[in-house]
Amino acid sequence: MDGPGRVNDVRCKARWARRLRSDEGSAAIEAAIILPALIMFICMAIAGGRIVTSGAKIDAAAEDAAREASIHRTAASAHSAAQAAAAQSLDDQGIKCSSTSVSINTGGLSVPVGQVGTVTATVTCTVNLSDLLLPGVPGAKTLTSTATSVVDQYRQRGD
Repeated sequence: MDGPGRVNDVRCKARWARRLRSDEGSAAIEAAIILPALIMFICMAIAGGRIVTSGAKIDAAAEDAAREASIHRTAASAHSAAQAAAAQSLDDQGIKCSSTSVSINTGGLSVPVGQVGTVTATVTCTVNLSDLLLPGVPGAKTLTSTATSVVDQYRQRGD
């Protein structure tokens, strides 16, 4: 059968073969596969960056609180000054904690003059991550930082 029917049949098969081998629409399929993974990777990078920068800023707040407490003479004034210094430091650096706590160990303020004492400040901040909408990532991460500052050994201390 070498007639015109055979030629049309060959042409029809050739068209189908070209359509099966063509890559039309493959870009959309590739994008549908890769795009969700890429978006998730970007969100994970943002979450990691937020945690690292928040940790550094909380370290700075703990250092500020410890230094502020170490220059006061009484434990009561050291506590209130350290609380204010930590809050001011976090606010100045743009950290929005859903909960914050500052604890101060002022034992170094009670050592006798002439001996070196230390004051330790611990700042705990809960950083919000819920706005990232990442599956598997908790809605918040609690970060804690501790810093110690030396009390001047020749400075008069309060009662």
